[in-house]
Amino acid sequence: MSDDIDIDIDDLERRMEGAMASLRHEFGTLRTGRASATMVEPIMVDAYGALTPVNQVGTINVPEPRMVTINVWDKALVSKVEKAIRDSGLGINPQLNGTIIMLPIPELNEERRRELTRVAAQYAEHARVAVRNVRRDGMDQIKKAKTDGMSEDDQKFWHDEIQALTDRYIAAVDKALEGKQAEIMQV
Repeated sequence: MSDDIDIDIDDLERRMEGAMASLRHEFGTLRTGRASATMVEPIMVDAYGALTPVNQVGTINVPEPRMVTINVWDKALVSKVEKAIRDSGLGINPQLNGTIIMLPIPELNEERRRELTRVAAQYAEHARVAVRNVRRDGMDQIKKAKTDGMSEDDQKFWHDEIQALTDRYIAAVDKALEGKQAEIMQV
């Protein structure tokens, strides 16, 4: 391999890991019948004249497997947090206890479980596309390096390296999807 022409494989791996992190976050927002603090993170509350994430107006806890609690710091915001939860489309009916909002997580029916597995599959496909886009960028780097004088052996080496990295991340996406679908379908 020539020392003067190099492909930044670390950058490609970092970007693929970013796609995986995004997928894990999206999977965390899917309601599976189990309580999770991440399921309420996307909720925005109209607080102090600005839309604010719910985790910035109160403490989110999961005291038991089917319950999420939000301890709202400012009493004046309790009704706004409750309204934001009702309007969020989570399908959860909040219960008030002073400044604590309790969110009991109901069981999912079979139809809703199947729908959530399809949503999870869409999230996984978006992650696969992101990984493939990073792969394409790496292949473009090889093509550019070819015009700069990279040898065919080096081209083949980097092509194989990028393909192996891509295969590893695609397999990780598939494994994460399989695990999430099993979690969703678990009764």
